[in-house]
Amino acid sequence: MAKKGGRRRFGLVRQLPSKRWQASFIGPNNKRQYAPNTFRTKTDADRWLVGVEADISRGAWLDDKLGRQPFGEYADAYLRDNPDVGDRWEETCRRNMRLHIVELLELPLIAITPPVVRSWYAKALAGKGGKTSIAQSYRFLRAVMNAAKRDGAISNNPCQIPGAGSDKAKERGIATPAQVAEVVEAITPRYRAAVLLAAWCGLRRGEICALRTEDVDLVNGVVWVRKNRVELLERPLTYDKDPKTDAGLRDVAIPPHVLPYLVEHMREWAGKDRFFVGKDGRPMRGNAVYQAFVRARDRVGLAVSFHDLRHTGQTLAASTGATLADLKKRLGHASAAAALRYLHVVEGRDRELAGQLSELAARGSAVKLPKTIVVRH
Repeated sequence: MAKKGGRRRFGLVRQLPSKRWQASFIGPNNKRQYAPNTFRTKTDADRWLVGVEADISRGAWLDDKLGRQPFGEYADAYLRDNPDVGDRWEETCRRNMRLHIVELLELPLIAITPPVVRSWYAKALAGKGGKTSIAQSYRFLRAVMNAAKRDGAISNNPCQIPGAGSDKAKERGIATPAQVAEVVEAITPRYRAAVLLAAWCGLRRGEICALRTEDVDLVNGVVWVRKNRVELLERPLTYDKDPKTDAGLRDVAIPPHVLPYLVEHMREWAGKDRFFVGKDGRPMRGNAVYQAFVRARDRVGLAVSFHDLRHTGQTLAASTGATLADLKKRLGHASAAAALRYLHVVEGRDRELAGQLSELAARGSAVKLPKTIVVRH
């Protein structure tokens, strides 16, 4: 900052060998910023600095240099430096950048406007990509542009399409207890316990693969969920990590009819430290569980995924009269909304309710109705 007329002057103006004038200033990021072009006169350079000073004072200043950085470079730095981005999400985002966001990678951040985003999104939906990966791509684009706004590269986030980032999953199928039993009978014995823990205890595949022998208490009938197994698809990297939320760290009571299978698994197939191990004695891979399940599922003609077994467990638990708080704890959900996504109508439940209504009608007197109705949450 130079002084002019006894007053501290904003910015610096100097004449170049070309006789044109260059203007610069120290921005809010404590880095020197230069005007995007030079000026014919010193007055023009001063006038530009006055405008910049006004923008900074009202919080409207933008980092012009950063705003001209290609989206791909900025997104790469976002994934690399953001501590909240996990390995699996980073891998997913980088794959989606290659598959769905290619046309935006070379564009400067300031060139990604709402019309550009709408055009890109419409093309993506019309392409061959799945709706889930496109929704992921949009959420990633929105997150990166939010970071660019916080960094002062852009004034507003151009991702303004209502509902574009939401992944409205179709109604998932659930298996009946009989169907679960059929799959258990059909699957390779080493994987039976995994199916039962998913269907009757609601454990995720990663939670199942992360179980240690000490986490399965066969005396008290409790399984402790302490870790989640992470496996990357494009890198040979696997490791255990803590649950995303404190709610994920939980103990789950094992239904009595499942215990004999876990006892057998502990005796026949468990490792010294890991409850689930492969034939080579190493921690079992989630994909091995999934492939074994698919073979057994197809053998019995069941059209559900392994993750749908978790829906099955939640829905069957709800049909026993479990409260929402019970269900949140059992599946390790921090929010009610997350738990409710796993609830489904049990086949035949409506007919059972109808029969109970007829029993109520047969009483013939409202006197026998309960005086109060307690709604359990």
